Amino acid sequence: MDKALIRHRFAKASGSYPRQAFVQRDIALRMADLIGRYVSPDSHRRVLEIGCGTGLFTRAYLHRWCPERLVLNDLCPEVEPYFADLLGGQVSFVAKDAEALDFPSGQNLIMSCSALQWFDAPERFLLGCRKLLSGRGYLAFSTFGPHNAEEIRALTDAGLPYRPLDELKVALSEAYHIVHASEACVQLSFPTPLDVLRHLKDTGVTGIRPCHWTREKLADFSMRYAGRYAAPDGTVPLTYHPIYIVCKMN
Repeated sequence: MDKALIRHRFAKASGSYPRQAFVQRDIALRMADLIGRYVSPDSHRRVLEIGCGTGLFTRAYLHRWCPERLVLNDLCPEVEPYFADLLGGQVSFVAKDAEALDFPSGQNLIMSCSALQWFDAPERFLLGCRKLLSGRGYLAFSTFGPHNAEEIRALTDAGLPYRPLDELKVALSEAYHIVHASEACVQLSFPTPLDVLRHLKDTGVTGIRPCHWTREKLADFSMRYAGRYAAPDGTVPLTYHPIYIVCKMN
């Protein structure tokens, strides 16, 4: 992963992300509900959120719980102003690459929503969280599976190395007891293929390597996208494949 590129694209999209991240908002609410259902009520004392972004999930979580200490983390320091009304007291923000696992130990809950797919080694990070969790701590996260943005991948041969749910479950079972695991497929509909690209750009999701779109490339992409995926009314789909997992220390 080109972390500098990822940071640049998400920082650039931070202003448009809250209004364009339709699916991510629903995922955040779903993730907060699952935490409420499967995480012990006494495990909301010391909490660490990885990849907080502009706070869609953070605020959904804080609407339900009031942790004694909440550490928010993101790769982009540019998102800190989105938490200006929250910071101070029990809530703090730290900008760093979370894969270094450089956080205080003794966490009761480590959570992440729609971020781990950008990691170099998600499984290694998830297993490494053991050293940060308390003896009865929980790990709860959402990520995306291999059907995510499959239309883009099919036409450009570019995309993230998404892990399937079963693969994640096998990796996690080495260190955790999985109390919930599920997945879903959601399709958004757009007027044109160019609207799909604008949506991805406005949410920062534009791949892991530089891509320079010429007018000819855009025209060719639009023609092939519409030819392969257009519905009878002319609209085109974009697939999201969220995965949800809640587990606790063995």
